[in-house]
Amino acid sequence: MNPEDLQKLVSMPMPYGKYKGRMLADLPGNYLTWFAREGFPKGELGRLLQLMHEIDHNGLSDLLRPLR
Repeated sequence: MNPEDLQKLVSMPMPYGKYKGRMLADLPGNYLTWFAREGFPKGELGRLLQLMHEIDHNGLSDLLRPLR
């Protein structure tokens, strides 16, 4: 994990699906858990969704608050 990834979580919108347009940091936990079960997309998006899942799952969402 690097600081740029945390910044991307609060500034990058989900590009498709039910939550298209919502910032990655604002995706609901159950949606992130679904990706964890079914498989994250390839590339940067998948890596960022996986990071957000870990942050959400471990109750660390407050780490992103100063970046908003």
